[in-house]
Amino acid sequence: MSPGTAEFVELSEDLSASPLWNPDLAPTPLARRTWSTYDIAALWIGMSVVITTYTLASGLMQQGMTWWQAMLTILLGNAIVLVPMILNAHAGTKYGVSFPVLCRASFGVTGANVPAILRALVACGWFGIQTWIGGLALNVLLAAAWPAWGALPGAVWIAFAIFWLVQVAIIVRGLEGIKKLESWAAPLLLGGGVLLLAWAVRRGGGLGYILSESTRLQTAHVPFWQLFPAALTANVGYWATLSLNIPDFTRYARSQRSQALGQALGLPGTMTAFAFIGVAVTSATLVIFGEAVWDPVALIARIGSAPVIIFGALIVLLAQLTTNMAANVVSPANDFSSLAPRRISYVTGGLITAAIGIAMLPWKLYADAAAYIFTWLVGYSSLMGAIGGILIADYWVLRRRRLSPADLFKVDGRYSYSGGVNWRAIVPLVLAILPVVPGFLRAAATPGGQLANPTFLDSLYTYAWFVTFGLSFTLYLLLARRPERV
Repeated sequence: MSPGTAEFVELSEDLSASPLWNPDLAPTPLARRTWSTYDIAALWIGMSVVITTYTLASGLMQQGMTWWQAMLTILLGNAIVLVPMILNAHAGTKYGVSFPVLCRASFGVTGANVPAILRALVACGWFGIQTWIGGLALNVLLAAAWPAWGALPGAVWIAFAIFWLVQVAIIVRGLEGIKKLESWAAPLLLGGGVLLLAWAVRRGGGLGYILSESTRLQTAHVPFWQLFPAALTANVGYWATLSLNIPDFTRYARSQRSQALGQALGLPGTMTAFAFIGVAVTSATLVIFGEAVWDPVALIARIGSAPVIIFGALIVLLAQLTTNMAANVVSPANDFSSLAPRRISYVTGGLITAAIGIAMLPWKLYADAAAYIFTWLVGYSSLMGAIGGILIADYWVLRRRRLSPADLFKVDGRYSYSGGVNWRAIVPLVLAILPVVPGFLRAAATPGGQLANPTFLDSLYTYAWFVTFGLSFTLYLLLARRPERV
């Protein structure tokens, strides 16, 4: 079959001598494309069931949304980001290529490093945040199992270091170890969430009652339609990173049906359901403890018996591991590897990610819920949207899903452009981001990221992902040359 019609295209040419090739970046052979619908869905369940999802709706409610408005916003945001997710996943499944390799088609074999590193740096920030949360959970676990732990100087920082080292050990085992971790952890994580909800409903006086109490979580009173644009963008931004590097996983999928159905089953529903558990349980704490306990790690410490604390902390630790290993290691490991394929392997790239994640001071990034949503999530979504618009315009509109896998690894092939860089992609990327920069700078300088008297540029920033995606998509198609037929 020709590359235009085949569901799978396998690279047959030996390109192992190319400076753009290494075993980790090489297209996945057909024999290794074995991930089923369940594997893809389990991957998303494992990545979605995490503390940052649990607290997502709570952060929206603090700003003034009701529980059902927060749920609707989360569901809609994830349904929207699922579309570019499935579109970008197609090339990974068809050609067996990873995200940084796919970027070579539109940005050039050297220019692809620009979107790859932008994506990698965001992942490093996320890796640090999830590691910090995991360290807090480990600290609770150790204090419950060994009461003297809490008296140790710097106990939290020691727990943080231990959790970081555990992840480094998993990184060294490679991607197959991550697949196995996600597959068996997914049902356990869902079960842990259901048990926590059952505890809240029983102790809080019933689901209807605790949801009626949720209005007490609204510590601010920003009108819904004023809050909604930035909140929706933040929820799109939550997985805007994975909507780019999803080929890193779907390159192992059995079929296009497996990747599309697995993502549709695993992402929007899990995100919304686990965020709902966060709202319901937090609302129940108002009834049970007389105050809102937003952080599930702090809640576990207050529930009571040591066995419950230990089990709960283990679930949290597992949630942080599954999310961090898949969402925040695989992509940057490949991205850093693509900078110098002959010197940086997947494992080395993962270790670089772990080091930069600490250097980005994650305890500060996660310190304020409003700033986390309206500055961190919305802010980086502008970068991800601009890259996504170009990738989809190039692969789906310009090339009509036809790529030359061999040329993706040739310094003088059809994707070499001018010195390895396609300036017709770099220029739209920059121009698409520029309009939202003033709004980002103002939001970053404002506590909580919410401006009392927003200007037009501030309002534009609240739609950051949508603005940059639309602009880059349009500008790229206007500037790009029509590709040669493959």
